[in-house]
Amino acid sequence: MKETRREFLRKTGCGLTMAAMASQLHHFGMLNTMAQKTRGKIGGAVPSDYRALVCIFFFGGNDGNNMLIPNHADANVSGYPAYSAARAPQGLAIAQNTLLPIAVPRIGGLSYGLHPSFGTVTGGVNSGLHPLWAQGKMAAATNVGPLVRPLTRIEYQNNPEWRPRQLFSHTDQQNSSQNARADVVMLSGWGGRISDRMTIAANPDRLVPTMNSLNGTSLFTVGEFTQPLSIGPAPTPLSSILSLTGYNGTPMANARLGALESQLDIEQGQDLVHASNEVHREAIRISRSLNDSSEVTVAFPNTDIGNELKQVARMIKARNTLHVNRQIFFCSLDGFDTHTGQLIGQAALLARFSQAARAFYDEMTAQGIADKVTQFTMTDFNRTFNPGGSGVNVGSDHAWANHQFMIGGSVMGGDFYGINTTNGTPFPTLVQNGPDDADSGSARGRWIPTTSVEQYAGTLASWFGLEAADVPFVFPNMGNFPVTNLGFMAP
Repeated sequence: MKETRREFLRKTGCGLTMAAMASQLHHFGMLNTMAQKTRGKIGGAVPSDYRALVCIFFFGGNDGNNMLIPNHADANVSGYPAYSAARAPQGLAIAQNTLLPIAVPRIGGLSYGLHPSFGTVTGGVNSGLHPLWAQGKMAAATNVGPLVRPLTRIEYQNNPEWRPRQLFSHTDQQNSSQNARADVVMLSGWGGRISDRMTIAANPDRLVPTMNSLNGTSLFTVGEFTQPLSIGPAPTPLSSILSLTGYNGTPMANARLGALESQLDIEQGQDLVHASNEVHREAIRISRSLNDSSEVTVAFPNTDIGNELKQVARMIKARNTLHVNRQIFFCSLDGFDTHTGQLIGQAALLARFSQAARAFYDEMTAQGIADKVTQFTMTDFNRTFNPGGSGVNVGSDHAWANHQFMIGGSVMGGDFYGINTTNGTPFPTLVQNGPDDADSGSARGRWIPTTSVEQYAGTLASWFGLEAADVPFVFPNMGNFPVTNLGFMAP
């Protein structure tokens, strides 16, 4: 069947399914380059190595009190007895004999425990994250949360203007964690703002954006001037996501593609025409380059977060083809709003996270870059120490400071990091209406953060390569905190 001239031209104009890529390409002509001269750094040395940050966001507010649990009986540093006394009567305590023990040198070598879901054993092999703690590849930043400035219990009670805005609200606290601003509304995220500052210098020949999202356009990924590449998870092949549309390999389609490539070689002396031609050339190049060579070798679990991290691993394996030296990824796991049925629900979610994150770490090891890629967690907030409900309906409510994990070969693992609480350690005092509780009267145990999102995120950003001069742009309130690097990342 013959094609009309109009139909031929229409099909020839088909491009990449990742249309968002075009606005990010370095080759997108003079307009894009001049627009970014005042927005990001064009000069500076291109990094000699590759590095990536992989955020895993627990939507709904993960109960950190049941994720990282004291496994000792030291009365001066809240131990398991304090934990059990608060949670066991209503059925929310995790049995001590099921905890996966971890040593914490920074707190006198006291033992803590991970939720049992972190130690999933498959075929006699622990396929969860627990072994990575002892190997020094996993650490925790404890008592972390949105802050405007350092805040004690007395200051919290007497100075409401110092409190973060809209505390205990899902949407607002998700935003505060993702944009690193607890005092005002901000429409960009700290991941996106890192991309703003680092893209041009770190990835001058990039074929895809620095920022990538497996969860649509979440706030974390949005910059002031740059936008993320949004890609779907596995099992969809990467070569299908970053592929040309309208060219199916038939003789007619191949003829159209040949005609398009010939047309691109005809320069017409105009910047926008040249820019458009360059975008099309790179689109064709990506489509031809991304094939089975980007497939991973480690088996990933066939779960939501497993498939997201598998796709991230494929993107990282294609890093040389895509000409990127620095990449940021945003993944997510939903379902942590556990007002009821928490024991079963959270156990399943943490198991999915643990198995997927471990598979991802193993794949980075197989690629030889385990020390160049760091996974880290974030969430809305912690949940109340005091349970809500009882029995099978037991759950917990919205709270504040939480514990976050960092996983990777450059993590100074096997320890806790953060600013000390009132007990002289980074782990909070587990006493309702106690010195670290924001509540009073009929207190429920909402720990006041001693470590801000900025300090946690800033430590990751520093390892990633963010220059000190760009910290105020990415983290506007960082100057409110005396410590800007928590020390959990190796150089």
